[in-house]
Amino acid sequence: MADPAVSAALAADADGALRLLREGALTVHGRVADASNAVLYCTATLDGVTAPCVYKPVAGERPLWDFPDGTLAGREVASYEVSAATGWALIPPTVLREGPHGAGMVQLWVEPDPEAPELLDLQDPAGAEPGWLPIIRAEVGEGRTALLVHRDDDRLRRLALLDAVLNNADRKGGHWIAAADGRLYGIDHGVTFAVPGKLRTLLWGWAEQPVPEDALDVLGGLAETLDGALAERLRPHLTEAELQATRGRVAELRRTGRHPLPSPDWPSIPWPPV
Repeated sequence: MADPAVSAALAADADGALRLLREGALTVHGRVADASNAVLYCTATLDGVTAPCVYKPVAGERPLWDFPDGTLAGREVASYEVSAATGWALIPPTVLREGPHGAGMVQLWVEPDPEAPELLDLQDPAGAEPGWLPIIRAEVGEGRTALLVHRDDDRLRRLALLDAVLNNADRKGGHWIAAADGRLYGIDHGVTFAVPGKLRTLLWGWAEQPVPEDALDVLGGLAETLDGALAERLRPHLTEAELQATRGRVAELRRTGRHPLPSPDWPSIPWPPV
């Protein structure tokens, strides 16, 4: 297990981490057994620095009928590029490179902070406690129900907005990591950027609420770079239709000034949720 403080410091130094991931020697140590596609736990070593990382080779991807174009690895890298363009740094440094099993996505491993407060909870179905936002009522066995809630946390709110831009179809409760320096990182972005609306997430607590003004400013800057430098970085990984749909989602968020509502045409909660 990596030291959480060292791991957080590496993730916060995006330029250094990207160089390490691109140029470092990759050593495979094992496979994450419960992943649906090939996910390999590795270390990258460069100039005397060694850091853990995740390597997802394209050769280990299972085809998805509703994501016929591109690769999961490419969409993970595209998601990182969008996150980096916002300045919110919500996805760990991520690159596409050759590895021991061919081309694949390599992402810095962020060790969770064991002392970080929980961001999900089950509470009384009568209503969320102060500081928490409701998601859905859930069956918890023996005919009992509870209210699944997430914290009213600015980091989660930014992640919810990023997911709306990415059209993330799989924001489970296990797909974010609280780092030791207080940052929050989202992981597993292979099913993103579809043209039809596929947003599926646990972060519905802000649905239809106004987007904060500072976040609208960030979306404005994102709209500009999606017509310029960012678009060029995304084109190797996305189709023109996917890129245009991303511009459309940003434009819609800016037009309404509100967090999106769940779609009536698509399951709104991922399964399993955590």
